Amino acid sequence: MDLPGWFVTAADAIAERLVHAPAVQIALANQQSADRAVHLAVLVEPFLGFVLDGTKTIESRFSSVRASPYCDIEEGDVLLLKAASGPIVAASTVQEVWFFGSLTHRVRADIHQRFGADLRDDVPGFWEARRASTYATLMRLGEVAPLHAPVECPKNDRRGWVVLRGRPRQLSLLA
Repeated sequence: MDLPGWFVTAADAIAERLVHAPAVQIALANQQSADRAVHLAVLVEPFLGFVLDGTKTIESRFSSVRASPYCDIEEGDVLLLKAASGPIVAASTVQEVWFFGSLTHRVRADIHQRFGADLRDDVPGFWEARRASTYATLMRLGEVAPLHAPVECPKNDRRGWVVLRGRPRQLSLLA
């Protein structure tokens, strides 16, 4: 089963396990919701722990190619937070989003100055690991709601980001 198909059957179970997150529960339970996409974000330590303890309030994704979540995520979308090689342990909504499409030295310095503390870019090797990146997506997280019991996810590939439920694309009759 593909992950978006799995999510259709797992959304209610995830929503039921959330601790004090009515907005996220409503968004997950409403499968027909067109205004909120749902994303699966895989996080490695120590960053997952920092998100869970509240010291990391901006999640980031850097890439050398234009790939999701770049320009695929919006304010109000839901993030399911999955441990690398582990289960989904929490969820959050996205409060703000910033996209950077040309990561020059100056842009990286600006990101560090404006967002560094909230990104937890003080972890050794943070910027070195992202040296070859051209694109960046930064997302300010809303309240992070843990699950009272983790949910196993059948994801078994190397992707760090999966869109589980996107928003429908409106077709235009105008050329």
